[in-house]
Amino acid sequence: MNKLKCFIKYILVLTALAGVLTIPTSAVAQDDEGEVSVELTPANKNAIFDAVAKYTFEVKNSTTEDQLGKVSYIVTTPDGEKVKEDSMQVKIVKKGAEKYNFSIPQSKPGFYKINVMINVSYYDDTVKKAFGIRPEQIKSEHERPKDFDEFWQKVKDELAGIDPDFQVTPMPEMDKDNRHVYLIEMKSLDSMTIRGWMTVPILKNPKKKFSVLLGLPGYQVNLDPLMGIDDDLAIITLNVRGQGNSRGPIDTRKDEFIFYHVENKDRYVMRGVIADCLRAVDFIFSRPELKHDNILVSGGSMGGFLALATASLDSRIRLCSAQNPILCDIRNLVGAVDWPISSIQKYVATQPGLTMDKVLGNLDYFDVKNFMPNITCSVLMGIGSLDPFAPPANEFAAYNNIKSNKRMMVFKDLAHEISQSYKDFEGRWMRDTFALF
Repeated sequence: MNKLKCFIKYILVLTALAGVLTIPTSAVAQDDEGEVSVELTPANKNAIFDAVAKYTFEVKNSTTEDQLGKVSYIVTTPDGEKVKEDSMQVKIVKKGAEKYNFSIPQSKPGFYKINVMINVSYYDDTVKKAFGIRPEQIKSEHERPKDFDEFWQKVKDELAGIDPDFQVTPMPEMDKDNRHVYLIEMKSLDSMTIRGWMTVPILKNPKKKFSVLLGLPGYQVNLDPLMGIDDDLAIITLNVRGQGNSRGPIDTRKDEFIFYHVENKDRYVMRGVIADCLRAVDFIFSRPELKHDNILVSGGSMGGFLALATASLDSRIRLCSAQNPILCDIRNLVGAVDWPISSIQKYVATQPGLTMDKVLGNLDYFDVKNFMPNITCSVLMGIGSLDPFAPPANEFAAYNNIKSNKRMMVFKDLAHEISQSYKDFEGRWMRDTFALF
């Protein structure tokens, strides 16, 4: 088990955006004679409810003074529309504690924000949370383009016509943890050279074949070789065009990458980026030491988006793990999030004749929710209820389109991140599926 835990540390592809907004579960005010602390606890551990959302707000007063004042809460939709508010007068005696239970009546499927405020004699604070109501019923009102499959088949056909010219260069000076390191290079869409890394266990058995983890990058993340200590797994980390050691013809600054040629869906950067991931699967199939039927594609943030798109477009993927994927239900991100919509809007404003409607029409071909119906492999997704870049309602709008085996893990107190429990589950899931015992 120690071996597995050591490996699990490496199997999550890090993202540049993860963990920027984490809201504490409880708060404390302290002085020399004691403290006041509060904790908000949902009746469901994941803060997901079928009908009525229920919470307990606990206030502990270890000071030597009674605390008098008010406890109140307000529930809103993600865009700020008020759903319910209420308040009550409270008294928490010195060295005492009180619990206040409240319920939010049934609402339509979706996610809601809840702020609980306490204003007492020596303490003021606000605890911010989110909860979901029947998220499995969330559906986007925006339709998939009728020629979506045709568009991506054309991309795949174009990619197939390009000689991949796979190159594998041993990097012995980088070998460690009983693993060989290789620089990998290949030609992708537009005959662009993309690069990445492959690490393979050093074993005495030359006929050993390895299952594969294909790690895909977060936004503007430079992926290095991933080691781990697992003797059953080859790990490939891909740097797509414009990132890491695949910078070259595309060498944008951080904010510019997301809108690079967004005015034309046939030239938009993500068209080539997704093709790069498909080419990486081609690379795996070109290697005799790799098991072609045991491929897990995994990534977080943009990497989660790419993992799902890759699994949708390439049936050779067996498992897909996506953490906090961006670009889900894109039209409903407008007005709901800052990044990446703000960067795209700023670009549109600089281009004569270009409108946001035109851009959104192009982005429909890159919306995660539109890839989902074609996925045939098993999918694991993890999201944070407080995510400011990949809101949970948008995530479920995409997730609910998956027809294959799937599992969603929701982390009620996390933002653009997932917890160790996701990593642990992902590792067990992969090993059980690939029969790595």
